[in-house]
Amino acid sequence: MAIGFTDGSVVLTKGDITRDRHSKTLTLHEGTCPITGLAFRQQSKVTHLFVATLEKVHCYTLSVKEYPKLELDTHGCALRCSALTDPSQDSQFIVAGDECVYLYQPDERGPCFAFDGHKLLAHWHRGYLLLLTRDTKSPNKSEFGSRETSPSEKQILTIYDLDNKFIAYSASFDDIIDVLAEWGSFYILTRDGKMFVLQEKDTQTKLEVSFRSQKNLFVMAINLAKSQHLDSDGLSEIFRQYGDHLYVKGDHDGAIQQYIRTIRKLEPSYVIRKFLDAQRIHNLTAYLQALHRQSLANADHTTLLLNCYTKLKDSSKLEEFIKSSESEVHFDVEIAIKVLRQAGYHSHAVFLAERHQHHKWYLKIQLEDLKNYQEALRYIGRLPFDQAESNMKRYGKTLMHHVPDGTTLLLKGLCTDYQPSRDAMERDSLDRGPAVAKKANSEEFISVFANNPRELRAFLEHMIEVEPFSSQGVYDTLLELRLQDWAHEQDSERKKVLQGAALSLLRSDNTVFDKALVLCQMHNFKEGVLYLYEKGKLYQQIMHYHMQNEEYGKVVEACKRYGDQEVCLWEQALGYFARKEEDCKAYISQVLEHIDQNNLMPPLLVVQTLAHNSTATLSVIKDYLINKLQRESQQIEDDERKIRQYREETAHLRAEIQELRSSAKIFQKTKCSMCNSPLELPSVHFLCSHSFHQHCFESYAESEAECPTCTPENRKVMDMLRAQDQKRDLHDHFTRQLRCSNDGFSVVADYFGRGVFNKLTLVTDPPGSKVGVGSLEGTMDTTACNCTLLPFSHYHADPNQAGLALIFYFQIVLFSTVGLCRSAWFNSIV
Repeated sequence: MAIGFTDGSVVLTKGDITRDRHSKTLTLHEGTCPITGLAFRQQSKVTHLFVATLEKVHCYTLSVKEYPKLELDTHGCALRCSALTDPSQDSQFIVAGDECVYLYQPDERGPCFAFDGHKLLAHWHRGYLLLLTRDTKSPNKSEFGSRETSPSEKQILTIYDLDNKFIAYSASFDDIIDVLAEWGSFYILTRDGKMFVLQEKDTQTKLEVSFRSQKNLFVMAINLAKSQHLDSDGLSEIFRQYGDHLYVKGDHDGAIQQYIRTIRKLEPSYVIRKFLDAQRIHNLTAYLQALHRQSLANADHTTLLLNCYTKLKDSSKLEEFIKSSESEVHFDVEIAIKVLRQAGYHSHAVFLAERHQHHKWYLKIQLEDLKNYQEALRYIGRLPFDQAESNMKRYGKTLMHHVPDGTTLLLKGLCTDYQPSRDAMERDSLDRGPAVAKKANSEEFISVFANNPRELRAFLEHMIEVEPFSSQGVYDTLLELRLQDWAHEQDSERKKVLQGAALSLLRSDNTVFDKALVLCQMHNFKEGVLYLYEKGKLYQQIMHYHMQNEEYGKVVEACKRYGDQEVCLWEQALGYFARKEEDCKAYISQVLEHIDQNNLMPPLLVVQTLAHNSTATLSVIKDYLINKLQRESQQIEDDERKIRQYREETAHLRAEIQELRSSAKIFQKTKCSMCNSPLELPSVHFLCSHSFHQHCFESYAESEAECPTCTPENRKVMDMLRAQDQKRDLHDHFTRQLRCSNDGFSVVADYFGRGVFNKLTLVTDPPGSKVGVGSLEGTMDTTACNCTLLPFSHYHADPNQAGLALIFYFQIVLFSTVGLCRSAWFNSIV
């Protein structure tokens, strides 16, 4: 507690004087001037005491020992003319002098306000400074009392709002005793026993008063709203009205600043429409910039802002706008790129596209507007695989036209083991781990080289070298290129090299047969066509190819080379030469010679074929016919000789059969047919005249019913007959032989000779049976053969061969029927 006295002293008492009898009291200040005002200031842990006299203002620091004193001013104030502001105003000490009102901090003098008049009282309450001054004007009727005759008795009460710098209230009163502040109001007590209450109006009423005033006190209204902590919607409405007021007055710069303060509350189109109509581009630019700074701009706002920059030709602002850091970007980058491109600011658009990784727009501007093909190619090489692949498909043809070598090199890498440049990988992401190599499909980029065959050839050759199992399209396209080069080449040496290259590609087994054949035919690549025909075993096509080109020697050569695989080639060659009207005797002779040697055609068919050639004379086939007739004559003689031989053998067999039927068989062998030792009883004798010791027979014989010596030969005959019987149902085999043979009658005759068309019955003794002489009679029945011999006249086409086949057949049947090797057991009597 501090007490000031008229003698100029100030007594400070510490402690609770109501409870503590030993409170500490000391004289803090001594002087000659009466004390007019005291005020404590408490801030944090520091306490100050302001002391005002009629002449000076002091400040004591009570939180420090010895209480240091600081003289703040040499001007004092009258009694009750000092006050202390509230903490919202930093607890400043107010001293109301006759000329000014001063505010003090503990260590210095603060601002002052020039309020004239003799001050009678000063009071502070809720941000308002109340001053009571003496009115020196002529007497007037008091607002709250009767007219006074003494002008000195009139008092003026004024309430100031120092923050907002306006007078909140001013009125004259009669002889005010004191003013009290409580419950949000001022209570004024006058000497005549009256009390007046001043109540503060609400904020909305204050604002309406400000708006209705002729001075349009918008600034004051704004400050008032802020001091009253009005919400953002209320402030925005004040800013809008203030902006409208300034706009009407023509102060567009001031108006736009107020409109900027309405962002987030006022629809931007309200402001934009005003300034678009007024053609105030620089003001509109300021507003749009503010929208972007607060990230409230849409695509239309960005477009409009960039158009404003371009119309103002404000390159510095434009660069500042687009070159802001990525964290400060408050606009649609793609829209900005489009607007800049349309306005012709290509460098700015490229910068924006590259910085924000809009690869599509970057390449579009570089290629279509700036024509900077090399830079575009470099940029694609820095992109990740997927983006590089898609952009090369989109712009590959353009780049290939202007930068063929670089584009080819990039495509080689893209289709083998693509690795983007380091900076692209860092820009994309550093924390994605090691990059995985990817490869594009080389066939998808062939169309890029449409007008660049040289680069396409280099690209495809690189692909098949690095990737031997490339797609079929790669090999087919490379083959087409090599064939084109071969077809247009004039130098013979170079042409041979190109021919070898094309053939090597055909031999790689990676080309599609049909496509390769079509390409070779289109370019008239003879070697390739013939190679593919041979590879596909199209031997007739090879010969027809030579026939179409009238290469007679090649036709004969093809027959010699492939005639073993397709016998009909010789017949076709003979027909081809027979139809030629030119002299082809030499070639016809070669063909006839081969036909004659291999008996490929009947002579009659040869004569009929050559009859179509008007130039062919009898001399052409003279030698052929002579040789053919000579061989036929020789064959007839041989057949007749064999017929006589078979007849003699048959007669001998019949005689032997008859002898076996009609007379006894005398065994005169004296030696064993197995060991060649003299025969001893017991012995075994066979009708084939072979005799054996019993122990030799039992040791070597596989069956008791057959002669061991004749068994192998008999088995061959039996196997042959069984095979013929099995072939009876092989109709397809017979038909195929008949179709492929040049002499079908010989095939039929051969089958007749083998007895395929007859039912064979093999008569044999059951295993283990012992057949005696008497039983031999039963086995001689020729009816068991069930054979039917056709008349000789049925084989009129080739009687010699037919007769030979029938005789051979009859011999086999008889031999198997007679059973010369059937066994007979005899008990020899000594």
